Amino acid sequence: MTKPRLAVWKFSSCDGCQLTVLDLEDELLALAGAVEIGYFLEASRRELPPPYDLSLVEGSIATAADLERIRRVREQSRYLVTIGACATAGGVQALRNLSSLPEYQAVVYARPEYLDSLDRSTPVAAHVPVDLELRGCPIDKRQLLEVVTAYLADRKPDIPTHSVCFECKLRGTTCVTVAHGTPCLGPVTQAGCGALCPAYGRGCYGCFGPVPGPAGHGGPNTRALLPLLRRDGLADADVARLYRTFNAEAPAFAEAARRAEEAAEAAEDAEDAS
Repeated sequence: MTKPRLAVWKFSSCDGCQLTVLDLEDELLALAGAVEIGYFLEASRRELPPPYDLSLVEGSIATAADLERIRRVREQSRYLVTIGACATAGGVQALRNLSSLPEYQAVVYARPEYLDSLDRSTPVAAHVPVDLELRGCPIDKRQLLEVVTAYLADRKPDIPTHSVCFECKLRGTTCVTVAHGTPCLGPVTQAGCGALCPAYGRGCYGCFGPVPGPAGHGGPNTRALLPLLRRDGLADADVARLYRTFNAEAPAFAEAARRAEEAAEAAEDAEDAS
């Protein structure tokens, strides 16, 4: 019997999620014995022809070449799993979606005419069907191992869809918001990091993106969180910046940032009028 063929692809990203694959260390040795690495330039120059049983895709779609290549990867893959905030929500580079791309290019690059970029940085799922989105900036290696082994065993991966608050409770971490008045996105952020920041007395920054689902039905209730963030010392403009980091274009976070900005503008207009 032939081994399942695994491919790992990089698009517009920082390589951090691919490094998480390499950071599996001992687990990677066992995994390498169970699969055939068909494509993974971060680890090897060896390339095997498609099809691939499982493709892990890091990075957003930010260039015309990205768009053409992701369609080809989808055609060649039985399962396609996007890994990390760039691939699932456009990444930090999606902040350019809020303004003019030529304006950014002129500020950053001496010869922007040589660049070939799309106007927007978008998640992979905006262009091709995706079997699973694995959140995080970067992803959690325990979740990555669960996803790979699940697909190799032809079963559904067991990935939590609850909030970071549940992880705080599981590890016995005192709520930083309740105990210390620290601004925290934990109530609206999907679990997966093990509540790392709250465990060190810091608020959650939303690295794993919004909890899936609509508000009021298991999804992120960002409206209810806004008064708490204000109570804990954040101005509305600061709230908008907090949501616009790793997962700026995730719909729930983008909407929360927009509402906070509108509130900030309304308060400024009222102050000017008085």
